[in-house]
Amino acid sequence: MSDTQTPFAGCFAGKRVLVTGHTGFKGAWLCEWLLSLGAEVAGLALESDTTPSLFEQLGLRDRLTHVVGDIRSQETVSRALAAADPDFLFHMAAQPLVRRSYREPVETWDTNVLGTIHVLESLRRLDRPCAAVIVTTDKCYENREWLWGYRETDPLGGHDPYSSSKAAAEIAVASWRRSYFQGPGKRVRIATARAGNVVGGGDWAEDRIVPDSMRALSRGESIKVRNPAATRPWQHVLEPLAGYLSLASALACRPDDARLESAFNIGPDRESNRPVRDLVEAVCGAWSGRWEDLGDPHAVHEATLLHLDNAKAEALLGWRPTWSFDRTIGVTVAWYRDLRDAASPSTVSARTLQDIHAYEDDARGRGVAWAVTAPPSRPGSEHD
Repeated sequence: MSDTQTPFAGCFAGKRVLVTGHTGFKGAWLCEWLLSLGAEVAGLALESDTTPSLFEQLGLRDRLTHVVGDIRSQETVSRALAAADPDFLFHMAAQPLVRRSYREPVETWDTNVLGTIHVLESLRRLDRPCAAVIVTTDKCYENREWLWGYRETDPLGGHDPYSSSKAAAEIAVASWRRSYFQGPGKRVRIATARAGNVVGGGDWAEDRIVPDSMRALSRGESIKVRNPAATRPWQHVLEPLAGYLSLASALACRPDDARLESAFNIGPDRESNRPVRDLVEAVCGAWSGRWEDLGDPHAVHEATLLHLDNAKAEALLGWRPTWSFDRTIGVTVAWYRDLRDAASPSTVSARTLQDIHAYEDDARGRGVAWAVTAPPSRPGSEHD
């Protein structure tokens, strides 16, 4: 493989990377990918709260610096960041579930808003160049249930405690960035990334349609669906992770491009914005099964229509989605089916890397920038 075909132009090889929330689903996938890219990875998170957990299945505890701690503690975050002394930071630790946020609104805000502020405060004390990507969500927008995609300049909001906490985290990052991370001598660069509903092998969380479906089908039961008409921007977990890595590498490699220190949408193509009904039917097609509509009229409020406009990420990062909706669901179901009886971390790791390498190859075949060269500099973009 030539240098121009090395993912992210080899930007992470030999670099120190701190990932908060590394024991979660997305965090575990990111750590596996970073390790394959040659990074030295440290993680800060609570222990996994699902059984099984992808973090444990991959055996990551023994392959990176694993720090157990709560981001709601400033001292804990500061100590972990100082010890990691990172070149890159990915802040992914969060309370990520909408329905749980209704039950635990204060904990959700404490984790998602104050936890983020603790990371920002710790970055203020870092005396070295660092590219930091703070992960929020597509749900940070004030949802108008409209058909076109939200752009980064659209108003923030959020009906439920989870969504509104992520909007507040976005506001906090923008405030700290303007107040403390701009001007002469500032070496820490910070951007936020807003992604949609991710799926992929190894997600075991509560109240998520794919893990709920996998659990039901493995038991020979029907998949219970609360709101089959709700449309979501489905994407494989590797899609936003590629966006986060692209953004981080651009922050590190293009120090004079101030446009990068801002918010970015990392969403799927419009064809992947599908109702839940389409997703469960695709799952049942890949793993023979059935589903039923619960139609709960008393269910808590959840957004029905939601779509992101990716124009800014495409213009400034050269990032764009790689896998179609059908490819995404097929790859996801295949991971669960292939590893139903797997106990060895090396087996799970090898199978997970198989998906990562397939994704890299497909992105390379499509000429996506991060897969073939460093993120391109595109002066004169209309995007701020």
